[in-house]
Amino acid sequence: MSFWVKTNRWIKWVFPNYVWDSPNQRNKVFLTFDDGPTPEITEWVLDQLKQYNAQATFFCIGNNVEKHSEIFKKTIEAGHAIGNHTFNHLKGWKTPNPTYINDVQRCNSQFTIHNSQFTILFRPPYGKIKPSQSRVLRRMGYRIIMWDIISMDFDRSITPEKCLENVLQNVTPGSIIVFHDSVKAEPNLRYALPKTLAFLKAKGWVCDKLE
Repeated sequence: MSFWVKTNRWIKWVFPNYVWDSPNQRNKVFLTFDDGPTPEITEWVLDQLKQYNAQATFFCIGNNVEKHSEIFKKTIEAGHAIGNHTFNHLKGWKTPNPTYINDVQRCNSQFTIHNSQFTILFRPPYGKIKPSQSRVLRRMGYRIIMWDIISMDFDRSITPEKCLENVLQNVTPGSIIVFHDSVKAEPNLRYALPKTLAFLKAKGWVCDKLE
């Protein structure tokens, strides 16, 4: 699986119906966390964000919400935004449309048990979604959130230092940055996230949640 750490401008131009960044004049950046909630890891992320008075957006897997609902509730109670990441972390390119849409709806149903609010934010697992799936979801009211920067924290072949470098060398106001509150990403995340938060605070930039 290959990614651009910094999303190419051409890709953003080709797919204008997806949200890649959120330019603003207030030096805001948008930290996002995929694949949780995960015991201990998500709670550690919440503690780090609280220390820096930072807000973020958590793209949660419905199956994980079902298993770890108390952590999900803590995320909501801390004031962070919630996004849909499907119930079973499905890859859209390899999934029939009805199955994929149903999985998104199943995830949202799990959210409403604990939150009672429909989230309009959706991020496709692996960033892979068919245009036909995107059209259906956007008609349902979802915003398809991609990213400006992906930290690559999930990649065990890169060092924690490289993970941090991926973010700090590319971040600009308006960047949507991807981290993962997952077991796979934990070693890189625990190194890179506190240093990212410290860097952003030193620059006077604000970490906000998506809407």
